[in-house]
Amino acid sequence: WKLEEFWNLVNPIKFQAPYPHRTLVQGWAKMAAGKSVSMALLAMAALLFVSVHAEVFFEENFDDGWEDRWVKSSFKGGDEGTWTTSAGKFYGDATNKGLKTTTDYRWYDISAKTPSFSNKGKTLVLQYTVKHEQTLDCGGGYIKLAPTGVDQSKFGGDSDYSIMFGPDICGYSTKRVHVIFTYNGKNHLIKREIKPETDEKTHIYTLIVKPDNTYEVQIDLKKVQDGSLYDDWDMLAPKKIKDPKSFKPDDWDEREMIDDPDDKKPDGYDDIPKQIVDPDAKKPDDWDDESDGEWEAPMIDNPEFKGEWKPKKIKNEAYKGKWVAPDIDNPDFVDDAELYSVVKDNGLVGFELWQVKAGTIFDNILVCDDPEYAKAQAEKIIVPFQKGEKEMKEKADKEEAEKRRQEEEERKAKEALEDDDDDDDDDDDDDEDEGKTEL
Repeated sequence: WKLEEFWNLVNPIKFQAPYPHRTLVQGWAKMAAGKSVSMALLAMAALLFVSVHAEVFFEENFDDGWEDRWVKSSFKGGDEGTWTTSAGKFYGDATNKGLKTTTDYRWYDISAKTPSFSNKGKTLVLQYTVKHEQTLDCGGGYIKLAPTGVDQSKFGGDSDYSIMFGPDICGYSTKRVHVIFTYNGKNHLIKREIKPETDEKTHIYTLIVKPDNTYEVQIDLKKVQDGSLYDDWDMLAPKKIKDPKSFKPDDWDEREMIDDPDDKKPDGYDDIPKQIVDPDAKKPDDWDDESDGEWEAPMIDNPEFKGEWKPKKIKNEAYKGKWVAPDIDNPDFVDDAELYSVVKDNGLVGFELWQVKAGTIFDNILVCDDPEYAKAQAEKIIVPFQKGEKEMKEKADKEEAEKRRQEEEERKAKEALEDDDDDDDDDDDDDEDEGKTEL
């Protein structure tokens, strides 16, 4: 079976998604190539099962024609960086290119349209890959979903968005994965810390938001955080608040320890001086009272001085603990069983970034409603790429290490030869000196 023949076989199939999943089809076709017809049919059946059960809202792998699908913003004018496509220095497939930032100290604002969709009543999956092959020291790597109506030509930091997700790195202080939801016009950052990957390899970032108001964040298909939207964001006002009309009673005693009323200050305690004359000090033999003045012994700390007297502490029998205002129902609390439904009328997918050091590559963007489909896509397309990329980098690292080793050996050999030459010159000088002495 040839790839094109297989594609022609399955191409008439009408998927639920707005774009046919050509990359997944190609993956199955490669598996079926050279196999029997039954193998090909099995692959097609598996493809149909996945596609029928997954609704794909948007996918992008930055193949030919990507510039027709994406709009570069002029939001920052001359400070906007230049985008290109590249597989990077190390790759699993030289033809598999992603969107790359190219200029240091620039803003990067770009977006692509999506069909209008919401995540009401369904799971939302946002997945893409990030590769900081420039060893990023400061810059964003996150992606945004934005509503219909946002002006692509001016898309940037001031534009509305519903979700912001992905890594953000700046120095040692900022290394986190952002998960920000816009709820009732306000942006809410996740309260839990998620560490991003910081090496030079391609990594898969996946956000899953479920109708039961739970979420999960994965990196390279492994769960790194999950929980409740109610607990891990402050999108809703708290159910309970401290009663603002409640005040601590006047007789409420918060003192855990008190002064012992039976403890008395010893007689003469206040008469003990803080410093005394050094009893061991002696007037120097060469001290002249007429010229040096009257000699006085220096003062030293008095070992008998105990400081200000304070009575000892004892347990307070009337102690009631720290007073805390009682909780009451918050009149501003409004429950929302559909807290997860933050995407109302999506119209764009975009990047809005600042990078001190450019070179990040973004690829394999997928927005769908099925985590299993997203995982299958990643396992079929991205994971093999990651494996090839790793092998290529390891080979290059070994070659570089061998090159450095050879250069070091050559340097040492050269130094040894120069040392031998210097020794020979010294021997010649000694012979000349001996000859002059004999003459």
